[in-house]
Amino acid sequence: MNEKEIAEIRRRFRPDKSNITRIRGCYVNGQGEIVSEFSQPLGLMPQEEAEELLAILKKTLSGTVGKNLIDIEFETRQVLEGEEHRLLMALRSSSLEDDGAVREFYGRVIQALHMEDHYLILLACDQYDVPSYAKDGEKQDDSPEVFSYFLCSICPIKPAKTALGYYVSENAFRNITADRVVSAPELGFLFPAFSGRCADIYSALYYSRNIAENNAEFVDAVFRCGLPMPAAVQKETFRSILADTVAEDCSFDVVQEVHGQLSGMIEEHKTNKEEEPLVISGKTVKGILQSCGVPEDRLAAFEEKYDTEFGADAEVSPRNLIDAKQLEVRTPDVTIRVNPERGDLVETRVIDGARYILIRADEGVEVNGVAVHIS
Repeated sequence: MNEKEIAEIRRRFRPDKSNITRIRGCYVNGQGEIVSEFSQPLGLMPQEEAEELLAILKKTLSGTVGKNLIDIEFETRQVLEGEEHRLLMALRSSSLEDDGAVREFYGRVIQALHMEDHYLILLACDQYDVPSYAKDGEKQDDSPEVFSYFLCSICPIKPAKTALGYYVSENAFRNITADRVVSAPELGFLFPAFSGRCADIYSALYYSRNIAENNAEFVDAVFRCGLPMPAAVQKETFRSILADTVAEDCSFDVVQEVHGQLSGMIEEHKTNKEEEPLVISGKTVKGILQSCGVPEDRLAAFEEKYDTEFGADAEVSPRNLIDAKQLEVRTPDVTIRVNPERGDLVETRVIDGARYILIRADEGVEVNGVAVHIS
């Protein structure tokens, strides 16, 4: 799913927009035991509480595509014969009314998750009459496509902190406390995916709040599919490959050029408002290194190590490899953060045998927030 398709479904999570009539789920304690199950009608809840509950579910569709939101792809064999896909389809086709399928799903999730906190498994089913548009962009009355889907959110439950409240009607102070507080989802998914603005039963959209962890056991239990390495791990892996293979030729100028060109691709993709996610291959980075004059043996080593770590011909998001908003120079004792557009202010030099990082500082220099003058 692309950002536009995700945003379209996110807009559904309001009482006046969605056809979600109830939230189904269960409360799981720290020992992996179901303490209680519930099926909460939204229509019987106060509007404010219904809106808050839908807002929590909506966060399962938040974050960055390729980092927090990852496409799950099923093989044809799984769709035809796989137990995991059969269960997901049963949940969807019954609108979460199949008690046996729901409890089987709870069991799979609980067996695969190892969370320190108590948590909720929340399930919501919706049917979306997908609007169609004429060539001139005018919305048409007929809606031939109905997108039936369900959303799963795994939300930690944490003990509430006591707060001091003032009750105006009583003119008195008293402690306010709740039993437990529902936190934002740690992980979850949408099934089926909303690809090309219609249902794609060969795909699901997986969410992980922590970009350093992809909860592989959960993904395996629910989808029986592999995932790319977590976004934070991709960044560290890329840095390691670059440093190890380019070695002595990995100068400040080379790293700056790689950062600059990848940042430029990200900015151009954003400016052009392209719907499909931006991805690159190892050959893309190899081409940048080649333009920097990196020797052929180093380029071959980089390509080989990249294919080993990420997979041959693997495509990844450049947003996972660099921080486009920041260029960071670090020594064991000093960290310098530079506007990527002003990398020209930094240079490296050897003076009297000692290595230096030089920063041109014409004006506006501050130390601990205090303006200073350089004589």
